[in-house]
Amino acid sequence: MAQADILILGGGLVGSALGTALDAHGISSIIVDLADPEVILAAAHDGRASAVASAPHRMLHAIGVGERLGTQGCPIESIRVSDGLKPGKLDFTVGEDEDALGVMYENRVLRRALYESAKAAPRVDLRMQTRALSVTRDAHGVTAELSDGSTVRASLLVGAEGRNSPTRDAALLRVARWQYDHAAIVTAFHHEYSHENTAFEIFYPEGPFALLPLNDDAQGHRSAVVWTVRRDQAPGMLKLSERGVLAEAMKKTGGFLGELSRLGPRSTYPLGFHHAAHITADRLALVGDAAHGIHPIAGQGVNVGFRDVAALVEVLVDGKRLGLEPGDAQLLKRYERWRSLDTMMVSLATDGLTRLFGMPGRTAHAVRRFGLNAVDRIPPLKDMFMAEARGESGAVPKLLQGMTA
Repeated sequence: MAQADILILGGGLVGSALGTALDAHGISSIIVDLADPEVILAAAHDGRASAVASAPHRMLHAIGVGERLGTQGCPIESIRVSDGLKPGKLDFTVGEDEDALGVMYENRVLRRALYESAKAAPRVDLRMQTRALSVTRDAHGVTAELSDGSTVRASLLVGAEGRNSPTRDAALLRVARWQYDHAAIVTAFHHEYSHENTAFEIFYPEGPFALLPLNDDAQGHRSAVVWTVRRDQAPGMLKLSERGVLAEAMKKTGGFLGELSRLGPRSTYPLGFHHAAHITADRLALVGDAAHGIHPIAGQGVNVGFRDVAALVEVLVDGKRLGLEPGDAQLLKRYERWRSLDTMMVSLATDGLTRLFGMPGRTAHAVRRFGLNAVDRIPPLKDMFMAEARGESGAVPKLLQGMTA
C-alpha cells in the first residue's frame, strides 16, 4: 500500500504546483488525475493563456518551475483599463527597477512546465489516467481505492479537481454560485503594431474585451484575447468566419494595434461565480477552482489558486516543525482563516466590477470614467490596486515573496 503525507485529487495547474511546492519542503504527495498527458500537453490543446501575477511567479521560481518556463512568457509591464474607447482610463505601469506586473503564458507552456516538475519531483507519486473510486476520511487518516487497482493512504486529502470538484461535493461543503448571462470567447491574433508589453482591459456594456500580450513569433506581434459576449451570441461567434471575427475585433480595438490577422483557434466557456462557504473539513482542504471560481475580468483565476498553494504549504511546513501531522485540525483552521477573507474579497471585487461595467447608459459611462481617472490620480488607491494585481495584498505567504517556507 502506497503512503504519502498528502493525497491530491486533481493534477492540473494548481494540483501540480502544490505537489511540486510540497516536495521542495520535504513533504510527500500522491497526485491522482484522470487526464491523458499526451492530450493535455498537445501543442493546440485549448489555445488558452494565463497571466501569472508577479507574486505567484516568484513562487514558481522558488519551487524550481521557473527554470522550465525560461523565457517562454511575455512580461506584462503595464495594464491599461478603459471604459470603451472614450477618454478616461487607468494605467498601471511598473517602475524602472520593479518586476513586471505579471507574465503571460500560453496554458500549454505552463501545463508542461508544471507537469514535468511534478513528474521529476522525488517526493511526488504522479498517477495520471487514474481516478479515485472511493475515499475514506477518518480519525486515522485518508484511504483511497484507485482505478489502477491500488490503495493509497495519506494524512490529508486535498481537492484540486476544479469547479465541479467531486471531493467538495462528497464532503457536503456548501457553495454559493450563480451564472452570468455571458460567455468568454478565447482566441489569439497577430497585429500590425507592438503591444509594448501592455495588457488592455476595455469595458463595453456587453462585457469586457481583454487583450493580453504574448511573445512575438515568426509572423510578428500577437496577443491573446478573452472576449466576453452575451451567452446566446457565443455559438454565432464560433461559426463566424475569420474575416468576420477580425472585423469585429477591429471595432473593439478602434485600430490602436493596426491591422489584425491570423486568428488562432477559438474556444468558449460559460462564465459563472462560485465560492465554497468552507474550504476545509476533517482531513480535507480545497484549493483553486474547487474552492472558488471568479469572473476572468481581473485575470486572477489561476493566481488565486496559486495563492492557496502558497498558504497551504506554509501552514503545513509550520505544522511539521511543531511535530503536527498534515491532517491536524488546527492547521486546517489556520489555512481556512488565512484564505477565506482574501478569496471572498477578490470574488466580491470581480463580481462587483462585472456588474458596474455592465450597467448601460450615459450616466453609468460618466461615473465609470470619473472613477477610472480618480484612481489614476490618487497614488495610495492606485498602489492598492497594483498590489492586488501583483498578488501581494493581505498577509503574503513566504513562497509568494520568492522564499521557501
